[in-house]
Amino acid sequence: MTELASSKIPVTVITGFLGAGKTTLVRHLLAHAKGKRIALIINEFGELGVDKEILAGCGDETCREEDMIELSNGCICCTVADEFIPTMQALLEREDRPDHIVIETSGLALPQPLIRAFNWPEIKSEVTIDGVVTVADAAALSEGRFANDEQAVDALRSADAMLDHETPLGELFEDQLIAADMVILNKADLVTDAELDTIEAHLKAEMRPGTGVVRARNGHVDVAALLGMGLSTEDNLAGRESHHELEHGGEGHEHDDFDSFSVTLDGVTGKDHLLATIEATIRAHDVLRLKGFAALPGAPARLAIQAVGPRVTAYFDRPWKPGERRQTALVVIGESPLDHAAITRSLEAAVAAAA
Repeated sequence: MTELASSKIPVTVITGFLGAGKTTLVRHLLAHAKGKRIALIINEFGELGVDKEILAGCGDETCREEDMIELSNGCICCTVADEFIPTMQALLEREDRPDHIVIETSGLALPQPLIRAFNWPEIKSEVTIDGVVTVADAAALSEGRFANDEQAVDALRSADAMLDHETPLGELFEDQLIAADMVILNKADLVTDAELDTIEAHLKAEMRPGTGVVRARNGHVDVAALLGMGLSTEDNLAGRESHHELEHGGEGHEHDDFDSFSVTLDGVTGKDHLLATIEATIRAHDVLRLKGFAALPGAPARLAIQAVGPRVTAYFDRPWKPGERRQTALVVIGESPLDHAAITRSLEAAVAAAA
């Protein structure tokens, strides 16, 4: 039995809410893999392959570009049979099989259907879940970002850093926590130690007993703690049921509560104006998440943009490639329905002629 388990390729599933820092954690993992060759499956929510572009090249020999597989325009938990299983089969048929597989799920994904998929006969004998890692955003939790009623957040924040509202976002977050073997409390440097203690206490109330919590800054976690757990999670499903499974006895779910679309801009006037426009748009239209790339006048490199709520971060990630079209492309994600036209008009203020 031990020999059979050891012959399987270990898989780490990294899940977590929108903007918690999953991609940053994966970048760190690839950069510190110490020669272990990793295949990466990225599940995007939205039309643009932003996460793959951010990760491309950061692992070099440990994760070549051909080892990065992207599943777009569909949440991985909703497309297990149609996309995930065939993708895994194709990966396992390669002659140069990877040492380890990392799956970065969409921020809207339920981990439970994906975990159960590892018991499908097509792949069960070949792979095993080494561990499920859920990334949580300490700064967002301290701001009560999972409540729809902002007045309620203001009234209850001092007493409860994680509000107990049964909103779609709250249920999704709880489902990601209950499925975890390890929780990474990311962005710990953005809140006080007292706030961290309160947040961690609330997290533990939603987690299965024995689940570890690691505090992190910028996704920096010892790779030895992330890889090599050896838990065979697919064989230990008890206590990981999602809200839907508990309430309806099924595994299906819908993402009608979320909306996503992309905006392309040509001729932005400058970095500060663009970021200010993005922040103003997010505040005006209650956008949950925005990410993408920008082309700035005279800049030889593209600007990577990540926004969680009103917090916007940006950095130059790589030079523009020869012949590559230089344009600004953004993915907008929020609770449905988003006003596509109004948000697009608001973002287009970034290309207004400087006067």
